[in-house]
Amino acid sequence: MQSRTRRRRRGLLATLGASAVTATLVLAATSGNAHAATLFQADFESGGTSGWSKSGGSWEVVSDGSQVLRQDKTSSNLARFFAGSTSWTDYQMQARVKPLSFNGSDRFVGIAARVTSNTKMYRLALTSSNRAELQVVNGSQITVLGSTALSVATGTWYTLRIESSGSTIHGYVDGSQIGSGSDASYDSGRIALVTGYAGASYDDVRVDTLGSIPDPTTPAPTTAPPTTTPPPTTAPPTTAPPTTAPPPTTAPPTSPPPSGDTLYVAPNGSDGASGTVSNPTTLTSAITRIAPGGTIYLRGGTYRYSQTITIGQDNNGTSGARKKLYAYPGETPILNFSAQSEDSANRGLAIGGSYWHVHGIIVERAGDNGILLAGNHNIIERVVTRHNRDSGLQLSRLIAGAPRDQWPSNNLVLSSVSHDNVDSDGEDADGFAPKLTVGSGNVFRYTVAHNNIDDGYDLYTKSDTGPIGAVTIEYSLAYENGTLSDGSQAGNGDRNGYKLGGEDIGVDHTIRSNIAYGNGKHGFTYNRNLGAMTVSNNVSIGNEERNFNFDGGSSVFRGNTSCDSGSTDRIIGNSDSSNQFWSGSNGSRCSTYSGSLGWSFASDGRLVVTFGGRVVTP
Repeated sequence: MQSRTRRRRRGLLATLGASAVTATLVLAATSGNAHAATLFQADFESGGTSGWSKSGGSWEVVSDGSQVLRQDKTSSNLARFFAGSTSWTDYQMQARVKPLSFNGSDRFVGIAARVTSNTKMYRLALTSSNRAELQVVNGSQITVLGSTALSVATGTWYTLRIESSGSTIHGYVDGSQIGSGSDASYDSGRIALVTGYAGASYDDVRVDTLGSIPDPTTPAPTTAPPTTTPPPTTAPPTTAPPTTAPPPTTAPPTSPPPSGDTLYVAPNGSDGASGTVSNPTTLTSAITRIAPGGTIYLRGGTYRYSQTITIGQDNNGTSGARKKLYAYPGETPILNFSAQSEDSANRGLAIGGSYWHVHGIIVERAGDNGILLAGNHNIIERVVTRHNRDSGLQLSRLIAGAPRDQWPSNNLVLSSVSHDNVDSDGEDADGFAPKLTVGSGNVFRYTVAHNNIDDGYDLYTKSDTGPIGAVTIEYSLAYENGTLSDGSQAGNGDRNGYKLGGEDIGVDHTIRSNIAYGNGKHGFTYNRNLGAMTVSNNVSIGNEERNFNFDGGSSVFRGNTSCDSGSTDRIIGNSDSSNQFWSGSNGSRCSTYSGSLGWSFASDGRLVVTFGGRVVTP
C-alpha cells in the first residue's frame, strides 16, 4: 500500500516518511494467466524505510534521479538491511543494485534470501574481483554454489535475483543465470540487502512466491484471454493484420523460431536468436516476428536503449487474437532510455499498431514520452512510466499531420501508474496525456498519476487541430502533481490533477469516481472546455487553489465532494444538491477524507484508496 501525506503550505497533515512499500512494483507482479503472489515490494519513493531493520553500516534514502536506499560506510565488514518474514520459504527476491565503491580486494555488494540470522543466508554477490557469486553463508564459512566472471563497474545498475525453491537455489544478474546449486542449509527466512567493505545503492526491491510461476523450461501459456475487461472491439483494425510474422530486419534467426507463438526476450538476447527461454532474442526483433495471438515474454532486468522502440502501424493483432507484450511472471523488465537526449523525437516505446496488450513493464527516462500510444484497441495494463522528459504516457497520432481517422481510438489504460515525469523547462511533462490528436473511445481506469511536474491528466485541445474524441477517466487518482517525489518543483507547470480541455473547444468527456488530492493548482479544472462533460462521484481534497474549477460550459455535476480547498469552488453548469462543494466549512462527507493517503491495486487490478486507513474508493 502506497502511503502519502501532503507537503502543502496549509500543513494539515505532517509529512509522512513511514512507508517504503509502494504500488509501483506491484504492477509488474503478474502476467497473463500465470500469477505470482507478491510478498513485499519497495522503491523508497516515500523517503522512508518502514518494515526494514539494519545490522551495521549507514543506511539512508537519498535522491539519485529517483529515491534510492544507500549504504556508504565502506569501513563496515558486514552491513545488512533486513525485511520480510522468517516464515517465507519458496520465493524469489529481486533488487536493482549499484556498487558505489569498494574498500580493497574481495569486497562485495549484493542481496540475500532465506536469511535466518546476521550470518546465515543465501547470498548473491558482485565482487570487486569482477565476479558474480551465488553463495551459502554460514558464519565465516562461504560455500560458492556457482559463479561467473563479470565486469563489475561502480556507478552502474545491475538487477540481481535469487530464486529459492526447496533445496534448489538459482542466482541471476540482469536476467542471466550465473549459478545454481542444491543446498538444504536454510529452508526459510527473510531477505536482506548486504555489503562487505563497500558502498552501494539499492532500488526496486520485490519478493514474489514461486508456487505459480511456470517452469522456465516449459513454454508459458499464450492463449489465455486478458484478465480484465478489454476496450470495445467492434471497429476493425486500421490496417489488415499480417498473415505471417516477418523475420528480423537486422539479422535472420540462426535457428528456427520456437513453436507455440511465444518468444522470450532478455537484456542479453540477440537479434538472430531463436527466442526460446535458453536462447532469448531482443525486443526489437521479437515485435517484428510475433504473430497475432502470440506472446512476447520480457525477462526481468534493465534493457538500455538509445533509440525509440516502435511498433509500426501495420503491426497488428486482431480483436480475437491480440499480440501480447508481457513481463515474464514474477519478474520486472525495465526499459531504460536514459541514453537519449531530451528531444520531442526521442520517445521510449511508440505503439502505432492495434490490438496489442502490454502488461507489467516499466518504461523510464526517455527523452520525450515514455510511451506514445498511437494505435487503436490496445490495452496498457499494470505499466509504470516514470522519470521521462515529457509526459509519461501520451495518446496522440504517430505521424505529424496524420488525418483524424488515424488518431488513436478505443484504447484502455488499466491499473497503471505514471509519476515523476519532468522536462527541462518544467512545463510539459504530465502523468497521462490524451491530448491534441486523440480519437474516440479511450478509457483510463484504475490509474494513478502522481508527482509529475505539470498535470496528472492532461486532455488539452488547441484550435489548429480542433476537438479531440471524448475520453473517459474513472476510478483513478491524481495527487501532488506539480511537485516531484523528492519535493522539488521546477518551472511553471500548470500543476492540476485533472486538466480537461483547452482554447474554448467543447468536448464531452466523462470524469467519474476519481480522487484529486494535494495538487499544486486545481483538483479538477475545465481549462476552457465549453462542452457538456459528465462529472460525477468525484472527490477533490486540499488542492492549492480550487478543488473544482469550472468557469464555463454546460457540464453536468452529480455526487461530487469537495473538502479543504484554499478558496471557493467555481461551478458553471448543471449542478444539484447531490454535490457537496466547498462552502467555507467541511461538510458531512469530508470527515472520511482525513489522515494520510494510501493506495494499492487489488489482485484483480482495482484501485483501492484509503485515508487514515479507511477505504474510501469512490
